[in-house]
Amino acid sequence: MKVINFAEENSVINHYMAELRDKNYQKNRLTFRHNVERIGEMMAYELSKTLEYKPKTVKTPLGELDIPLTKQEDMVIATVLRAGLPFHQGFLNVFDKADNAYVSAFRMYLNREHTEVGVHTEYIATPSVKGRTLLIVDPMLATGGSLAAAYEALMEAGQPKQVHVCCVIAAPEGVEALKEFLPDSATLWCASIDKGLNEQKYIVPGFGDCGDLCYGEKLSGFRKTLTAK
Repeated sequence: MKVINFAEENSVINHYMAELRDKNYQKNRLTFRHNVERIGEMMAYELSKTLEYKPKTVKTPLGELDIPLTKQEDMVIATVLRAGLPFHQGFLNVFDKADNAYVSAFRMYLNREHTEVGVHTEYIATPSVKGRTLLIVDPMLATGGSLAAAYEALMEAGQPKQVHVCCVIAAPEGVEALKEFLPDSATLWCASIDKGLNEQKYIVPGFGDCGDLCYGEKLSGFRKTLTAK
C-alpha cells in the first residue's frame, strides 16, 4: 500500500489543518466544516493527477482542441456517516460526475474503561463498484475499524479496479491496520499522520471528534428503531 502524507511538504493544507486543530477555531462549526471540505477538494485535485486520461475532442466557437480527460463516471466516492459528509462533499466538488456510496459505521466501546473498541455497521447505500475506481473518504483513521467495516461492506458490491483511502488525520496504528486488508495496489492519502492513539483510541494530538465538531454532540450509544404508520 502506498502512503501519501501531505504534512511532509509545505502547502496551504497546513493552514487549514492548523485551524481544524485550534480550540478557538473549533467553536465555529461552519469554519470547521468548510476547512474539512477544502482539504477534501485539494486532496481530490492531487489524487486526480494519478488517474487515467484519454484525449477528447472539444469543439469551441472557433475550432477544435484535444483535451486529456478522465472518466469520472467510472468513479465511486464512498464515505462513512456522519463525520465524513463535509470531506465527501469536497471530493464531490471536484469529481462532480462520480457516483456515491454511504456507509453507517460507528465505534462502540466494549468495556467500562473505554479502552476496547468495536465497530457496528447498520446501513449501506452503494452502486456497483465492480471494475471502478473506489475512493473511501473518512476524515479520521484511528484504529482502522470503521474503514475496515466500510471496505468489507463495499466489497459486496463488486471488486473495484483501484482503491484510494483518503483521510484528514491518521494514526500509525490505523495505517498498519489498513495494510492487513487493503490490496497492495491501494493508496492511502492523509493530510497528516499523527503520533498515535490514547487509551480511548482517539488520535493524539488530533483535533477531537470530527462528527461532533461538524454537527454537534450526540447521545453516545443511543439507538432507536422507527416504524412507519
